[in-house]
Amino acid sequence: MGGLRVAMRRLNTLFSVRLCVLLSCGFFVPNAAARPNILFCISDDQSWAHTGANGDPVVSTPAFDRVAAEGLRFVNSFCDAPTCGPSRSAILTGQPIWRLEEAANIWSTLPAKFATYTDELRKAGYKIGTTGKSWGPGRLEPGGRTENPAGPAYMERTREPPFRGIRNTDYAGNFADFLSEVDWKESFCFWLGTSEPHRFYQDGAGLKTGKDLSEIVVPAIFPDNGIVRSDIADYLVEVEHFDTMVARAIALLEARDDLDNTIIVVTSDHGMPFPRGKATVYDDGARVPLAIRWSEGIKNPGRSIETPVNLSDLAPTFLEAAGVPVPDMMIGRSLMGLFSGVGSADWDVAYIGFERHSGARAGGKGYPCRAIRTEDFLYIHNFEPGRWPAGSPDPEACNRLIPFGEYDSSPTKTYMIEHQYDHGVAALAHLAFGKRPAEELYRLKDDPHQMNNVAGSKGFEAIQAELRERLFAHLEKTKDPRVVGGPVEWDYYPHYGNRANKNWKVDERP
Repeated sequence: MGGLRVAMRRLNTLFSVRLCVLLSCGFFVPNAAARPNILFCISDDQSWAHTGANGDPVVSTPAFDRVAAEGLRFVNSFCDAPTCGPSRSAILTGQPIWRLEEAANIWSTLPAKFATYTDELRKAGYKIGTTGKSWGPGRLEPGGRTENPAGPAYMERTREPPFRGIRNTDYAGNFADFLSEVDWKESFCFWLGTSEPHRFYQDGAGLKTGKDLSEIVVPAIFPDNGIVRSDIADYLVEVEHFDTMVARAIALLEARDDLDNTIIVVTSDHGMPFPRGKATVYDDGARVPLAIRWSEGIKNPGRSIETPVNLSDLAPTFLEAAGVPVPDMMIGRSLMGLFSGVGSADWDVAYIGFERHSGARAGGKGYPCRAIRTEDFLYIHNFEPGRWPAGSPDPEACNRLIPFGEYDSSPTKTYMIEHQYDHGVAALAHLAFGKRPAEELYRLKDDPHQMNNVAGSKGFEAIQAELRERLFAHLEKTKDPRVVGGPVEWDYYPHYGNRANKNWKVDERP
C-alpha cells in the first residue's frame, strides 16, 4: 500500500504541473490530493521551557525534539490567552480573543459567526477529525454550533493510564481510527489534544519514573524545596505522556507514507498550572512550546525561529498552505514566509490578552489585561488593577470555593499560601497572589521570569512609552472594545461550567 501511495503522489506531481497550464488558460481543476495534511498536536498546560529541545534537563520529549530538529523550533511562541477555551478559540479562528466576544472567557461558547480553519478546510474537501481535548471547556449550543469546532470526535479507543490523573483516552489509537477512514485521494486535518499535563497529578509519579529531584529546574518564581521539586517532576511525567502520543501519531504517518506531506504542529494551549503560570500573561503562563515539521514545505529544516509568533497565526498558515482563501476576519499572520526563510522586518512582537478565567471573583469579574511581547521586553497594561489578579483571597467569592482561584490547587500553591509570610517565600507569594499596578514592564535579558517591574523606573521611560503606544495602536486597529469603546461585556457573559459554590453567580449587566 505504501508503494502505491508514493506512486500516486508522483503521478499527482505531474498532474499539478498540468494543472498550472490549465489555470493559465482560465480553467480551474481542484487538486485536493496535492494539498498537505495537517496533524495538530496540543497539550493542556505546558510551558515553553519543558521540552528537551528547549533545554529542560529532566523531561524526555523525543517526539517534540524530532519535529523541531526536522522542522522549525520557535523560540518566542505565545498563546493568545493563558486560559484553555479562549486560547483554543484563537487558534481555531486566527483572531485575538478581544475580537471573539464570549469566546474570550473560559466556560463560555464560540459563536458560529466566527470562521474556523477547520470549517474552511472541510468546505475545501478536507476530512476533519479530533480526539481528546479539543475546543473547550464550554457549551456549543449558545454559540449556534452543534459540533465541536475542531471537528467530529474520535474517542472509542482507551488504554490503561500509567498514573492517576492521566486520562484513559488512547489519543494515538483514535487517530489511527480516523486514518482508517481517510481515502488516499483525501487530504486530512486532525486535532490531537491531550488533557495532560492539566492537573491533577499522582503524588510521587515523578519519583516513581526515576526522576532525580536534584536535577529539576525550579523557576525563580517558586520556593526551591522538595515539595515544589516533586510537584514539577509529577507535572513532567504528564508532559511525557503527551509526547508519547505524538510519537505514536508520527509513526502512523510514517507507516502510511504520509509523513513528508503532513504539516505536524506540536504545541500547548498555555503555560504550566502553577502560581504565576497559567492564567497570567507572564512567560510562564503565555510562552508555549511550538515546533512545526513539513518536509515538503519548510526550507532548511532544523532552524530556530526567534521571531515572536502567536498561536492564532496557525489558522491562516494552514489555509494558505492548503491553497484555501483566508477569511478577512482571520487577522493572524501566516507563517509561510518563515517556512521559506523569508521574514518580515515589522514582525517583531506578539500580543496576549486575558479576561475571565475560572470565576475567581465575586460577580464573575475577570482580570482584564493586554500585553505586548518583544524579544527583549514584556509590557502589560492591567485595566482593573484594583482587582485581585490571582482571584479573591476569600474562597466564598470564588466559583471553586478556593482562595486565589485563578490558580489550580497544587502542593506548590498550598505551600506558598501557608508560608506566605516566611522569609524566602513572602516576596514570591506577593508576586504570585498580590495586586499589580496598571502598568508593568520587564527587561527579559536579566529577568526571564518577570519578577522586577521596571515600569516608571529611570532609564525605561522611553521603551515603556513606545510599547504602550504600540500596544494600544494595535488594540485600536483590531477593534478591542476596551480601547475603541462600545459595550464591554466580558464580566457579564454567562458562565456555563459547574459551580462548587452554589451561591456564586455572574452579575447582571448594569
